[in-house]
Amino acid sequence: MNNKDIQLSKSLSWLLRHGAVKEGFKLSPEGYLEVNKILLHKIFRGKYNTSDIERVVNNNDKKRFKLRRNLSTNCLEIKANQGHTISEVTDADLTPITQPKYGTVIHGTYLKCWPAIKNEGLSRMKRKHIHLAKGTLDDASVISGLRRDTEVHIYINLSRALADGISFFESENGVILTSGNKQGYLEPKYFEKAINIRTGESLYP
Repeated sequence: MNNKDIQLSKSLSWLLRHGAVKEGFKLSPEGYLEVNKILLHKIFRGKYNTSDIERVVNNNDKKRFKLRRNLSTNCLEIKANQGHTISEVTDADLTPITQPKYGTVIHGTYLKCWPAIKNEGLSRMKRKHIHLAKGTLDDASVISGLRRDTEVHIYINLSRALADGISFFESENGVILTSGNKQGYLEPKYFEKAINIRTGESLYP
């Protein structure tokens, strides 16, 4: 994407994931917002049009967004597929995972974060979910859920977590999501292993 599209993508991500309520918008339970209303906002007004948003959605390599035509209003709407901190967005548009159907489930992080994660587990922090990928970056089907600059890959025992009642979902762009336990953590007991991908060193167990 060109610089204009990159900036538009970042602005949409911020608004749809974090800022909509503060900016006076009401999202649908699935997280959708009318494109026309977005284009009237001060961040977007006069800079972008509907075609710009459609292009960014279609060309986004991680498929962060989804467009739909609201059948009741006939308005074009957009949502972010995951990454929300907005509590009003529910899990209604996510697919529950009830069986451990993925052989590899990974969370990517950084070496500076690893000591705390090793002791406490993965935290959803201010977001609604912890993000996981259903494979490694070598897997062509993995388009989102794992940043390319991460230094540590933590392999998750999905079977054990599901058996303990931890809820998992899959977003429409293939990211696996979990809120963890009641405290918002996916504890270290659900880690199979952790690898420093720069050196190949095993960091866990």
